[in-house]
Amino acid sequence: MSGIGESDRPFEGQRRSQEELRKTAGTLYIVATPIGNLEDISSRAVKVLSSVDLIAAEDTRKSKILLDHYRISKPMLSYFSYNEKARAPQLIEKLLAGQSVALISDAGTPGISDPAYHVVTQAIANRIPIVPIPGPSAFLSALIVSGLDMRGFAYEGFLPQKKGRKTRLESLKTEPRTIVFYESPYRVLKTLKEIHETWGDRKIVVCRELTKKFEEIVRGRVSSVLKELSKKPTRGEYVILVGGSPS
Repeated sequence: MSGIGESDRPFEGQRRSQEELRKTAGTLYIVATPIGNLEDISSRAVKVLSSVDLIAAEDTRKSKILLDHYRISKPMLSYFSYNEKARAPQLIEKLLAGQSVALISDAGTPGISDPAYHVVTQAIANRIPIVPIPGPSAFLSALIVSGLDMRGFAYEGFLPQKKGRKTRLESLKTEPRTIVFYESPYRVLKTLKEIHETWGDRKIVVCRELTKKFEEIVRGRVSSVLKELSKKPTRGEYVILVGGSPS
């Protein structure tokens, strides 16, 4: 990622000096939440979410299901990919005013293929305390049950939907480490076909709906996994793990 840009510089326009504001600033908590099973949340995460002044959520409706389950009632603000640049300064203003803020995504750890970067960099620029509350992550959950080499891995997140897709795959063709992607149900079969065409019939593991009722893990060569997944409708979110280049 690039360095701090214009929008990530210390927030201006406060009545008190920046130094005074920093001394009384609230804390920004980056909180991991369950990727499916609501029981997969730490007691510390529940405690933090119950104590902050504001929860910034990727989707407030989805997050409300989790919060209601743990009887947490707090003001919420949406913070997702299309509004994060505009929302980040608003959150910084609240933090500089002394409020504590918890940032959560729909599922898993914020910042891992989910919004977090802009508010984190602006908080760093303003010397606002940032505290990670670790927990679930879909790609790590998939990696530890994959059976593929875990001594090193390359996390790639989502492939570009259109432009740059083929170039990205070509650039990873000789990567020796296990490669990890996220993919939607609408493009998973297309992605597997492109991997097969570009990299050959490598070992692959595809995980779907981890920790949920319809959790599924399919292991094998790309051709056999593609054939298996083509037999039924693709639903849910996918993690694709591909064995590294043998050369």
